[in-house]
Amino acid sequence: MLQNDNWGWQARIGMFIVGSEAVPEAEWWAMLPPNVTVHAARVTARAPWARWRQDRSGVDLEDDLARGARQFAGMRLSAVVLGHSSSSIVGGKGWDEAVVRELSALLRPDVAVTTNCLDSFAALRASGVQHPFLVVPPWFDDATVAAALRYYADHGFETAGHLRYDPGRKWRDVPPADLYPQGMGFEQEVEPLYAQIRASCSATADGVLIAGTGFRCVAILDALERDLKRPVLSANQVSLWHCLRLAGVHAEVTGYGNLFRL
Repeated sequence: MLQNDNWGWQARIGMFIVGSEAVPEAEWWAMLPPNVTVHAARVTARAPWARWRQDRSGVDLEDDLARGARQFAGMRLSAVVLGHSSSSIVGGKGWDEAVVRELSALLRPDVAVTTNCLDSFAALRASGVQHPFLVVPPWFDDATVAAALRYYADHGFETAGHLRYDPGRKWRDVPPADLYPQGMGFEQEVEPLYAQIRASCSATADGVLIAGTGFRCVAILDALERDLKRPVLSANQVSLWHCLRLAGVHAEVTGYGNLFRL
């Protein structure tokens, strides 16, 4: 009798992720429906992963990104996503579309290309959310938080408050830039995150958006939606949902938010 070999005959999705992160792949594999696989290319460049040209006529891909795209080109993928919220936020308005154009030129013409923030826009619209409560990871410094609020406002989503997750006493005095290098990314706890979002979510918010593909959180999405009675979206969830739709896959995914029922 043949055993399941996890062959992605229905769809294969390529994902660019931060070189030192484990969360994106773990969360995607938890949520993936049968017959769909995810394949990661790791990027070590600083954000943004593509640099604006001086005249802002377009962007130049960092070497890791270009190399990964050339490798993805031979893999018969259905969709490719740049899974890095910070790149879009730092890149600013127009960056996502510019990087999609550059990546598309290196991939097969039938491969759908997207970014994590384009996925979040699609998910917010599909969920009817216009004023999300934005939750960001503790490694976002003040400048990045401000850029994130400005970025979503520039794209038509005025946030109804925000929360930078407090990772607890052990990490509280560590500068944001040092949290991941010191190991906080591999010691993330979802229960305190759930409690902080539930306690802090603005009454005027019509949904919650948890940004950051390295931010562990999909385990609490269903519980938060039940408690807050509003859509709760997260970075890896919205990218998987959008990539499945771009690939024409409408398989059932349960336990990770109402988004997959839309």
